[in-house]
Amino acid sequence: MPRTRSAAKQARASIRRQANNKSIKSRLHTLERKFMAAISAKTAKEAAEALRALASALDKAAKTRVIHRNLAMRKKSRLSAHLKTLSAATPAK
Repeated sequence: MPRTRSAAKQARASIRRQANNKSIKSRLHTLERKFMAAISAKTAKEAAEALRALASALDKAAKTRVIHRNLAMRKKSRLSAHLKTLSAATPAK
């Protein structure tokens, strides 16, 4: 239990931040699953749209320091490599 009023306030703020960060991370995981499902289904157009949404969400999460900026950059790089292999495997019509 917090001993001072400022410590109690900090504990409440910490709980609020934790809930907000959990929500953002959950959304990131959902968007990543959606992207991987599009990759598995071999639909390049849907995968590209999902990657665009995921990259935006990763950048926003990194900007607000929910995740580290290097983690966001690494994920975007690896996921775009997945998309690139899918695009190379299925020629444009």
